[in-house]
Amino acid sequence: MDLKLETPLNELTASEIAAAVRAGRTTCEAVVRACLDRIAAREPEVQAFSAIDPDRALTAARAFDAKGNRGPLAGVPIGVKDIIDTEDLPTEWGTPIHRGRHARRDAACVALSRRAGAVVLGKTVTTEFANLHPGKTRNPHDLARTPGGSSSGSAAAVADFMLPIALGTQTTGSTIRPASFCGVFGYRPTYGEHRLHGVMEASGSVDTLGIVARSIADIALYRDVLLGIEPQPLGLIERPPSIAFCRTHNWDLVEPAAQARVEGAAQRLAAGASVVDVALPADFAHLNEAHRWITSFEFARTFAWEIDHHWNDISETLRQGRLADGMSCSFERYVEMQEFAAQCREQVEWIWEDFDIILAPAAIGEAPLGMPAFAGAPLYMMWTLLHLPTITLPVLKGDNGMPIGIQLLAGRRRERELFAHADRAYRQLANGEQ
Repeated sequence: MDLKLETPLNELTASEIAAAVRAGRTTCEAVVRACLDRIAAREPEVQAFSAIDPDRALTAARAFDAKGNRGPLAGVPIGVKDIIDTEDLPTEWGTPIHRGRHARRDAACVALSRRAGAVVLGKTVTTEFANLHPGKTRNPHDLARTPGGSSSGSAAAVADFMLPIALGTQTTGSTIRPASFCGVFGYRPTYGEHRLHGVMEASGSVDTLGIVARSIADIALYRDVLLGIEPQPLGLIERPPSIAFCRTHNWDLVEPAAQARVEGAAQRLAAGASVVDVALPADFAHLNEAHRWITSFEFARTFAWEIDHHWNDISETLRQGRLADGMSCSFERYVEMQEFAAQCREQVEWIWEDFDIILAPAAIGEAPLGMPAFAGAPLYMMWTLLHLPTITLPVLKGDNGMPIGIQLLAGRRRERELFAHADRAYRQLANGEQ
């Protein structure tokens, strides 16, 4: 029998769905139907999916219900970014070059998700090769605005209640940016934490999975599922945290209205924590340049076959952008940038001697009009190259009523601390708690 709730099934979080399914208060099929109904109503406008097979999803849901309600993601519908392999749906990498491409196996992250009880509802839109050229997805809060890239469809689908949680990836800001623009939680893990087997490589030196959800608890749960470990509850902060408010050398790129709101959030957090303005070493200003050359050098070699055989099928945006950079970058410059990035990773460790987390802007402001998928890219280059785990909190609104996120970062491998601090900060900022 379906769960009798005031909240529609498609608006429940992943944790709520799994608990209800395991308790027999609803079924996976009922949840999938609710999500499919929402997709049918909104997908023509939002266009979050690159591939979806309702009959296949319902068959999978019925099969799950028939075998029993098990697993930490019991009966939870998920979206999978279209650079992540699924054996039952095409994975086309956002390009006509690979239209109709079918993998023969699931990516590791998808296999682990299904093992935990999740049902793959569909493939979500990505930008071309998860890079600059935008896909078809629109921001569900304002269809005239970008959802951000490259995990465009994942963020839009979760924000619009088409599904509770989705997989993305991040090479520059591909999870954090769309999460901020669409008003959901986005998580980019410590570099190297999750297996990327079956995920299209863009730049192996910085590529990670990403998770988009509507609660921090869901992100923490899914992170443990993807590690193949027993899920742990969110921890509690027993003392006032110490927060480093880091505007960074990219602060001038943030719109004035967004600057004021991020500063306001820092002031509100200071009511129950120590918040201190912190400046990074001056040479960290070169991290954006280092990210540009490292990722471009690797990207141009990752896609050597496409360059040699399908050059005219690659967008002008990509040909004149990252590919042009990558093909012009010398190996000597690449090595120099890698060594510089490694030095900065060592230098940043001093922050964790005095602070628990870093607070930084998550986006340039509200989602811009039009479809610039990578608006504000320099805001993310530095943090991504430093390999730090980060989460964006949807706690602010701009002058046009569109979401603006803040970004919290922790030391490498300190995910559980990050989630606990993020949960505390979110409750304080969203509900006025201290």
